[in-house]
Amino acid sequence: MAFKNEEQAKAYWSENLSLMFKLLIVWFVVSFGFGILLVDVLNEVRFFGFKLGFWFSQQGSIYTFVALIFFYVFKMNALDKKYGVDE
Repeated sequence: MAFKNEEQAKAYWSENLSLMFKLLIVWFVVSFGFGILLVDVLNEVRFFGFKLGFWFSQQGSIYTFVALIFFYVFKMNALDKKYGVDE
C-alpha cells in the first residue's frame, strides 16, 4: 500500500476501524442479544416452524456473520478505491 501522505493513511484506517466497529456491534447484537438475552421474547415468534430465538442462536447468527463478511469485503474494496490503494 502506498498512501500519498500520512493524513490519507490515518483517514483510511479511521474509516476502516469505524466500519469494523459498526459490524462488530451488529454481530454482537444478533449473536448475543438475539441469541441469548432476548431469546425468551423471540421464542414467542415462529420462523419456518422454529422458535425465532432458537433460530437466531443456531442459524441466524451464523448467516449474519457470513453476510457481514461479504458486506465488509464490498465496503473495503470501495474504501481501497477511494484512497487509491486497490490492486
